[in-house]
Amino acid sequence: MSSLPKPFSVCEGPCESCAARRQGLSSPLHQRLQSPLLGASASTGFVSLRDHRRLCEGRRNLAAAAIGGRKITHPGKAILAGGIAGAIEICITFPTEYVKTQLQLDERANPPRYRGIGDCVRLTVQDHGLRGLYRGLSSLLYGSIPKSAVRFGTFEMLSNPMRDHTGRLDNKRSLLCGLGAGIAEAVLIVCPMETLKVKLIHDQCSLRPRYRGFFHGVSEIIREQGLRGTYQGLTPTVLKQGTNQAIRFYVMNALRNWYKGDDPRREMHPIVTAMFGATAGAASVFGNTPLDVVKTRMQGLEAYRYKNTLDCAFQILKHEGPQAFYKGTVPRLGRVCLDVAIVFVIYEEVVKLLNNVWKTQ
Repeated sequence: MSSLPKPFSVCEGPCESCAARRQGLSSPLHQRLQSPLLGASASTGFVSLRDHRRLCEGRRNLAAAAIGGRKITHPGKAILAGGIAGAIEICITFPTEYVKTQLQLDERANPPRYRGIGDCVRLTVQDHGLRGLYRGLSSLLYGSIPKSAVRFGTFEMLSNPMRDHTGRLDNKRSLLCGLGAGIAEAVLIVCPMETLKVKLIHDQCSLRPRYRGFFHGVSEIIREQGLRGTYQGLTPTVLKQGTNQAIRFYVMNALRNWYKGDDPRREMHPIVTAMFGATAGAASVFGNTPLDVVKTRMQGLEAYRYKNTLDCAFQILKHEGPQAFYKGTVPRLGRVCLDVAIVFVIYEEVVKLLNNVWKTQ
């Protein structure tokens, strides 16, 4: 029985018959190896030296596939790529964010100062020049880098253990991972960053602006209100960011799985990634703009008028009607679609670059 071939198994490194050949020995497997897959002779049952080498190479390739077939992104790469993507994206799209915030703060009871998007841009440039459209950029830029880094790093950290052996992530699990990423970025980065941004923009609307810049504004807010002054509207921010990223990553992952089909290693062209990202961004806008409106009100200079998040939503509904919950939807739609498309494209391309220079297991 010792002369019978041993069962085929996947292993790493050279097979035992190759090792035997290098030592000048003749193993039973070497002498009697048979494999119809390699075209062994029907009369002798023996395999040629060339076919035997192909067999050994195939076994090593199968071992490598079993070990490395799971295509995942290291959280460290995700953090770095996310930070780079966030910095580039915010410099491109900030004017639309400025207009959106201005329209949301322009409450109907004041009476309104702006008649629409174009009027808001015109009056801002007329009063403050083109630089006025970038007022508050510093607070978002300082926060956008760590925000995207935390978002993608958390998503990859949560999703990697949930992927199958091919690296494919189930759509439902991507929803949960996106929710976790959104909550993490809301608590650690977004809430204080958004509070400072809204206060700086709102301050510019007043007749006598108090803040001379980002650092002066931060110091004054902390001096007067403490650290709690930078965490106004935490609840709506967590709700907004959690649902935002849950929707975006769910839609993006669903479209990616649909595009790749049965081939998880199929590459996506940047244009395809941008289209999928814009679609995910649009879905998130229509899904949680009311939360964004409430969050903006809770973080403004007149947040003292509201007892809590529910009271803010109730007062908006009572005094301004349900349509007020969708104020600023059009500028936000344009900004978010562009935002998400840019971020996903840059993120994917930076990860590809990092994979060439940063080898991880």
